[in-house]
Amino acid sequence: MERQRTIVRFVLILILAAIAAYLVIPTQHPDWLTNLIVWQPEDMRDLEFRQGLDLQGGSKLLLVADLPEGQDIEVGAIDMARQTVERRVNALGLTEPVVQVQGDEHIIVEIPGIEDPERAVETIQETALLEFVNPPAEAPQEILSPGTTIRTDFGGVEPIPARPDAPITETLIFETILTGADLQKAYPMRDSRTSQPVVAFELQSDAADTFAEFTGAHVGQPLCIVLDKQLLSCPRIDSRIPSGEGIIQGGFTAEAARQLAIQLQAGALPIPLEIESYQAIGPQLGEISVQQSIRAGVVGLSIVLLFMLVYYRLNGLAADLALGLYVLLNMLAYKLIPVTLTLPGIAGFLLSVGMAVDANILVFERMKEELRHGRSLRRAAEAGFSRAWTSVRDSNLATLLTCFILYSFGNAFAASLVKGFAATLALGTIINLFTAIFVTRTFVRAGLMWFSDNIKKHPWMLGL
Repeated sequence: MERQRTIVRFVLILILAAIAAYLVIPTQHPDWLTNLIVWQPEDMRDLEFRQGLDLQGGSKLLLVADLPEGQDIEVGAIDMARQTVERRVNALGLTEPVVQVQGDEHIIVEIPGIEDPERAVETIQETALLEFVNPPAEAPQEILSPGTTIRTDFGGVEPIPARPDAPITETLIFETILTGADLQKAYPMRDSRTSQPVVAFELQSDAADTFAEFTGAHVGQPLCIVLDKQLLSCPRIDSRIPSGEGIIQGGFTAEAARQLAIQLQAGALPIPLEIESYQAIGPQLGEISVQQSIRAGVVGLSIVLLFMLVYYRLNGLAADLALGLYVLLNMLAYKLIPVTLTLPGIAGFLLSVGMAVDANILVFERMKEELRHGRSLRRAAEAGFSRAWTSVRDSNLATLLTCFILYSFGNAFAASLVKGFAATLALGTIINLFTAIFVTRTFVRAGLMWFSDNIKKHPWMLGL
């Protein structure tokens, strides 16, 4: 029975290794397979490794608060703006962005691998203050048209932003009913009647009640949708809307609808921002660093594999095979999750490889001790794994706790390079618990099952 279980586990591990190798190799995978296994197919259609700014280049922006002369930045406003910018960048599908505050009024944004920098800059920079407003009764119909810039009573009557190409209402004040802060969800779609791109929205429960009450009391009257004080549309309320759901029309293109949905979902900027400087960063240094890192990793890994094979012989071969699967599973996880690779992230992976070998050494040394005390091969192997488990478990848990602390630090202080190191090290540690115990154990059992007679005659096969 034990023999059959070992064979089944061995075959399953070989199948897992074959699947991982196929998905990791740089080739064109079928679309149905990619769509089946990729967690976020709308953001990443291909199974490719994602690289950070230090490896593939990108853009670096310095944003500054753009307030009227004499107006001070409110406490916490610049950090709120940073969080909003970071949410927008993440929603664009851009990976491993660095968004951090510099000084009292500047925000640094580093974006790797950006394909359309102008569109990204527009998405990041625009305020995107959405308002649902009730136009005053005396407002003439001709000004309730897309493009008109208005004043609302939200946050006090604000001065009209400079829009030289748009008609402006100087005196009329529009009553704000709801704002973008009341949204629960916003996403692009196509209108079922016109097939035009629109932005669908869902309101939070409290806001939905307010919306239902307002629309019920103003049937037959217009309700205007305003973005950054500019009218998008003023549809007529045909009936009470109890669901808190609706669409925003504005003659959007598909990309503009997606951009607006991202801005609304991420929230409006609490303060306007303008670009103080823009810098395109090339990947030349990253390419050199990657080549050197890969070379160092291959050399280091080869030395480790050779050491395990020479010192532990048959068990070392089992550990080497498990370590090969460990590398494949890590690379597969980087593609599927996906994990953005940076130089610190590669360092975290190489460190986790050393820890994976360390777990096997603990097991094999314990196994040697059991054999010296006269135990049989099978019992010595089982005792080696079971008694070394507590040490392996505790060391890996300590590493995971350290990774959590590092990741929390990097998240709190916008240190994405620290986050990358912590993420790859933590992921490698988790995979190590599987390969060092389950995979290596299965290989060792298979080796003892198939070569037990030879091992008894030649103890040197286990390094004894």
